Amino acid sequence: MIHFNDAYGKVLEHTLGLGTETIPLDRSLGRILAETIYADRDFPPFDRATKDGIAINSKALEEGISSFKIEALASAGMPQQKLKNIHNCIEVMTGAVVPENTDTVIMYEHLDIENGHVTLLKEAKKGQDVHPKGSDVISGTVLLRANTCIGPAEIGVLATVGKSVFRVKKLPKVCVVSTGNELVEVMEKPLSHQIRKSNVLSLCAALQKEGIVATSMHLKDDKSAIKKELSHILETYDAVLLSGGVSMGKFDFIPEVMEDLEVEKVFHRVAQKPGKPFWFGVQPVLNTVVFSFPGNPVSTFANYHVYFLPWLYRTLEIEISKKEVLLGTSISVQSPLTRFVQVKTENKGGCVWASQVRENGSGDLTSLSHSDGFICLPPRDKAYGIGEAVQFIKT
Repeated sequence: MIHFNDAYGKVLEHTLGLGTETIPLDRSLGRILAETIYADRDFPPFDRATKDGIAINSKALEEGISSFKIEALASAGMPQQKLKNIHNCIEVMTGAVVPENTDTVIMYEHLDIENGHVTLLKEAKKGQDVHPKGSDVISGTVLLRANTCIGPAEIGVLATVGKSVFRVKKLPKVCVVSTGNELVEVMEKPLSHQIRKSNVLSLCAALQKEGIVATSMHLKDDKSAIKKELSHILETYDAVLLSGGVSMGKFDFIPEVMEDLEVEKVFHRVAQKPGKPFWFGVQPVLNTVVFSFPGNPVSTFANYHVYFLPWLYRTLEIEISKKEVLLGTSISVQSPLTRFVQVKTENKGGCVWASQVRENGSGDLTSLSHSDGFICLPPRDKAYGIGEAVQFIKT
């Protein structure tokens, strides 16, 4: 049995180089940028009016002029207009190019307009309500760096610089596999000795949050059938997530089948709770990684977030952030097992506090819906006390 820290480190040592692919802008949400994005021109690309009103030349203000004749109208989308007489003005709308020979915009609320003439109702200052060309960024400025996760704001930036297609990190092809004769489909009415599938659906939903549309399948407890299907799966996918079949039971065939398929075992069984029977290995010829989780729902869910997500982020070269919360209750952890305890978090006094969620072992599926994540508690002689900062793994 391996220590949790050693198991975690070994998982991160076996990341994949998946390369990049080019995708369209409308399919990029949540993907990881694989190129640096530069400003293709100054932003804003022209002196821009930020209010509806009039544009004037500030020299008129210096001459004491406070009444102006309207020469023309400039709206957003029009080519730049030109003020012919600096004692006059041009009406401008928000977003319009500030007219040539003007440098100041005065909003309608500060004006009195009558018969094509404008009178100032409030003192104006040179340059007001003008967003100068290049004041945000100049052409050639780095706007987004490679390895940036693309969110709504980044999509806006990409659109602004005309990047309708661009390179992103490839996501792994993932297959999620459940095992066990006791499992039936969700729409079926289980017999007294059966249960409906849930782990595969939970894992596929969790993967979908990362932008991965996984393939799922179920295998009965038949060694030859498992071997045949997994042989094909290993050839087809980058990562395989199995649920069940790795403990010490008579029908837990996964470790033996993996050996037959020349999948190299990195470790089997970790000093942790839940998820002690966790099996991890690699198929070096096919360049496939295998995460084989225990079949209990809480074990599967915890191991996915504790191991697979950091592996995915390291593969995509995303920073693995460490979060901490303050304990709301005292918890003892007996050696040698690292504990992953389900908690509900709450913001109080500017700090995030975690209270333990009541659960009835690793098979208690319903407890997952009441928690926000797990806290990681390495074994030690002294109990973890109220108010102590501990690592938090959000789910």
